[in-house]
Amino acid sequence: MNLVTIREAVPDDAADLLAVYAYFVRETAITFEYDVPATAEFRERIRRTLERYPYLVAEKAGKILGYAYAGPFSGRAAYQWSCEVSIYLDRAAQGGGLGRRLYEALEVRLREMGIRNLYACIAWPPARDPYLTRNSAEFHAHLGFVTVGEFHRCGNKFGRWYDMIWMEKFIGDHSPNPQRVRFPKD
Repeated sequence: MNLVTIREAVPDDAADLLAVYAYFVRETAITFEYDVPATAEFRERIRRTLERYPYLVAEKAGKILGYAYAGPFSGRAAYQWSCEVSIYLDRAAQGGGLGRRLYEALEVRLREMGIRNLYACIAWPPARDPYLTRNSAEFHAHLGFVTVGEFHRCGNKFGRWYDMIWMEKFIGDHSPNPQRVRFPKD
């Protein structure tokens, strides 16, 4: 039996990660990128993320089925206990609990670093839309995220205006003087 494993991404995964991501760029408004990035650019994104945050891939029999990663919520020092998270799953891998497994593994690593707050920036269709459903917000809500903000008509893709919502999840305590976050390359 081929089990799904979750492991740390490496820059050389770029082409396989792009194979998952390209669909979302070309066919959906889930990401507001218009063009699929070049492999070299995506490799550099992975490398930069890994300097400070976890970047995980789910793999089965050598095939990457999805990935999740974290990044800074803001560059200011006082925000170091907060981060933004993102997840992309191959369409064939959706609906079977893999997204939950990836996010749970990501949360464990972020909690170990000292992160307290997770934020997800999610494209939101104001009405039924062929390029964007509300599935991502529902997925995040199922995992304990709550909606904390909404921006209206802030992104345009496929000749349509889309809203953006921010969702938040606390994964740690909020003591008055927390220890500094332990970033991987510090």
